[in-house]
Amino acid sequence: MKLVCSKSNLLNGVQIVSKAVPNKTTMSILECILIDATKGSITLTANDMELGMETVIKGDILEKGIVALDAKIFLEIVRKLPDSDITIQTDSSYKTVITCEKSQFNIIGKSGEDFSYLPAVEKDDSITISQFTLKEVIRQTIFCISDNDSNRLMTGELFDINGYEMKVVSLDGHRIAIRKIELRDSYKPKKVIVPGKTLNEISKILSGDTDKYVTIFFTANHIVFEFDNTTVVSRLIEGEYFRIEQMLSSDYETKVRVNKRELLNCIDRATLLVREGDKKPVIIHITDTSMELKINSVMGSMNEDIDIDKQGKDILIGFNPKFLIDALRVIDDEKVDLYMVNPKAPCFIKDGEESYIYLILPVNFTTVN
Repeated sequence: MKLVCSKSNLLNGVQIVSKAVPNKTTMSILECILIDATKGSITLTANDMELGMETVIKGDILEKGIVALDAKIFLEIVRKLPDSDITIQTDSSYKTVITCEKSQFNIIGKSGEDFSYLPAVEKDDSITISQFTLKEVIRQTIFCISDNDSNRLMTGELFDINGYEMKVVSLDGHRIAIRKIELRDSYKPKKVIVPGKTLNEISKILSGDTDKYVTIFFTANHIVFEFDNTTVVSRLIEGEYFRIEQMLSSDYETKVRVNKRELLNCIDRATLLVREGDKKPVIIHITDTSMELKINSVMGSMNEDIDIDKQGKDILIGFNPKFLIDALRVIDDEKVDLYMVNPKAPCFIKDGEESYIYLILPVNFTTVN
């Protein structure tokens, strides 16, 4: 095999697919990136058996061929080569020579025959959305997934499609994020649970352009994302997702409208007095015209007042400050509405159309005068 391509094209392709290379594996071939130049295009592939990525890059194929190269070494070599054309040449024993200007690397490759290709999936059932929308939906929900594998369902996000609406849901046992988007076309109802790792990696490589689109294909066991010259195939998480409808309520005793930036900055300041790992709640006292935020820790205390518009009862309630910050950071509205029932019941942050809903459980606290 012999091919030539620009450093920028090659580096971009290698960086994309390397996201699907496993950190630890007993199968050394999975630690490789496959370079396939047998079919008239240069295709790079990586696959950890749960998540696979494939991307086509521009370049000239001088001799057709295929080789698997160690992903970490290959990525570092390409990254540190000069900004010029790179030539990759292999012989029959997969010895690979990578040349760029006056720099030359010789590394040992592996046969591409042993590589685990992406699974072939039927592409009958699909939806299309803009790259911007998908990237935003992931950003606005992914922080709520659990990083604990003890409950696999919580490590993924529910994609619930029905007619012209797609609802994306994530939860970790202490909070829930729900984001609803309107689709251009109407689709049959379907529900799948997509691994958070897959969505995290996809969000890093989506361009975020409003005029570029992603086609998402669904099968019983896999989900496929196709955009630009890249294909991502991921296994789905099996099981029935939590029935979140019974956790949601429109009842409230207290409704507060507050400037989002003011509230976010205030909570951010309060966390200056909390060491990482400390579980110190921010205590919020809501009265007729103001919201008072307090925090007490071994490092000191802080309190601050924010002007609000309030409907309903006064309330004294405590929250994990990180959970409030995570939700407020991804809301784009200038003002936000908080709905509360009592100090033991969940707080809801949502807009009038319920295009986003964030449910946050309060925490117990002891008042200190």
